[in-house]
Amino acid sequence: MKTVEHKADLCVVGGGLAGMCAAIAAARRGSRVVLMQDRPVLGGNASSEIRMWVCGAHGEDNRETGILEEISLENLYRNPRRNYSIWDSVLYEKVRFQDNLTLLMNCTCQEASMQADRIGSIRGWQMTTQTYHIVEADLFADCSGDSILAVLSGADYRLGREAASEYGESIEPEEADEKVMGHSLLIQAREMPEPQPFIPPRWAYTYRDDSELPHRDHRLPESNFWWIELGGEQDPIHDTEAVRDELLKVAFGVWDHIKNQGEHGADNWALDWMGFLPGKRESRRYLGDHVLTQNDIEAGGHFRDTVAYGGWTMDDHHPGGIRHKGQPTIFHPAPSPFGIPYRSLYSRNVGNLFCAGRNISTSHAGLSATRVMATCATVGQAVGTAAAIALSHGLQPRQVYEQKIDALQQMLLEDDCYLPRVPRRVGPLTAAARVSSAAGHAEQLRSGWDRPIDGAPNCWTGPLGSAVEYHFDDTQHVSGMRFVFDSDLNRPNHNMPCNYPLNMAKRTVPKTMIKAFRIDVCTAAGEWTTAKRVEGNYQRLVHVDLDVSGAGFRFVPEESWGNETVRVFAWDLL
Repeated sequence: MKTVEHKADLCVVGGGLAGMCAAIAAARRGSRVVLMQDRPVLGGNASSEIRMWVCGAHGEDNRETGILEEISLENLYRNPRRNYSIWDSVLYEKVRFQDNLTLLMNCTCQEASMQADRIGSIRGWQMTTQTYHIVEADLFADCSGDSILAVLSGADYRLGREAASEYGESIEPEEADEKVMGHSLLIQAREMPEPQPFIPPRWAYTYRDDSELPHRDHRLPESNFWWIELGGEQDPIHDTEAVRDELLKVAFGVWDHIKNQGEHGADNWALDWMGFLPGKRESRRYLGDHVLTQNDIEAGGHFRDTVAYGGWTMDDHHPGGIRHKGQPTIFHPAPSPFGIPYRSLYSRNVGNLFCAGRNISTSHAGLSATRVMATCATVGQAVGTAAAIALSHGLQPRQVYEQKIDALQQMLLEDDCYLPRVPRRVGPLTAAARVSSAAGHAEQLRSGWDRPIDGAPNCWTGPLGSAVEYHFDDTQHVSGMRFVFDSDLNRPNHNMPCNYPLNMAKRTVPKTMIKAFRIDVCTAAGEWTTAKRVEGNYQRLVHVDLDVSGAGFRFVPEESWGNETVRVFAWDLL
């Protein structure tokens, strides 16, 4: 068989949102990255193969930003009808066309070569080309969900539920076990103009009335059928195929129930798509220098090394899944947001191994809040950024915590990742300027908080055509500018639909977003000239390259995607 060898600074295994964000973040910071993904599409549970919508922190203005928001806004711009093929292409292009990043699709990690307590290389099998790919790298990040590198490298990990006494967690069972939250097989329905009959396969289960599906909401178009769930009482990895087979019987049976077993108002609804790849919630979890627990989350996650955050409730699915006739999950309260520490994002015993996604170092209870994909994406961006710092300074993951945690936090904030209780330091050129505007509170542009927090707006607000100005006593050179615009962090949460009603409304770029703006420069003589005009913008974090000198700089928003008044959270001179 053919073998191809790659040399990289960082190798990321797993192309879900966590792995994607890790790979992109490191590549953008100058690292040579290889991303090995065992599926034909990217996005993991969010991809067209599984179709779970992207969930994250609850609460006003708590939406996750950074690379995930960049992807979400790209999808709103290009995919107003929310077509899954277009969504797949958005995810694909963010990785495939990123400089410094090599993408290996349909490539399954099979072996790891160890050098003492470090991974030296891994080998993957690409079935489409019948080729082995060997990746040698300084650092590795396991974003595979099932933690394939843990078993291949000998990294410490846990599987299942801890006893309540181990970490003093009240929501855990009295005795430890290997039960986990199960896998879900989703279905999607589409409303049509005329009745749509459905003939179930002979092997589907039959649910004759609603009493056989207690506590399972199957109204259309609201339900995304997350409760079609099994596998929590089996091996979450080795039994996946058998679990899938059972889930298919359940899923077709549920649709037969909706269509043919009682009145559900579904006459004109057709089964549009059936998943054949189960979406997993839980399997192996790495053990890092810190294990994030129920108590950490309930206390708000106040860590010195916070590099990401969650805000989902501790959503603990019953391991019996649909066979459990009680509530399918218990939502244990959790604050939003809560911090996630860097020390939970690398292996405690394999020196060059990061982890990101649902496999980070948490207890089972902690996982129930951190496993959702928007949280996983922010964790992935933190890992990719940390890897870039480690590589540029010759450090291992643990040493980044010991020596560079402040630098890591500030880099994440610069890249529009919100970190609870950690302000962004405004650069010296921006801080030294005199700021003025005929409208709004311009000083808010350099508050160090790039979103509303606890009622404080932290933004300049003004009508289109109004201006904000920075002035200096003498001429200053500016090589670029950084803006954070208003992408409406409280817009409808879900990136993609669970079902397709007949007259489904389009979703487009938020009306709050600035679409066109200009940058003017003032000479020492007081003359203003336009240095740059930007049109067609739809992103929240915007960098503008410049090479200008002046005693004053002016920002003028000229057009939005709908609103007459706009908000800007940051304007930095670089």
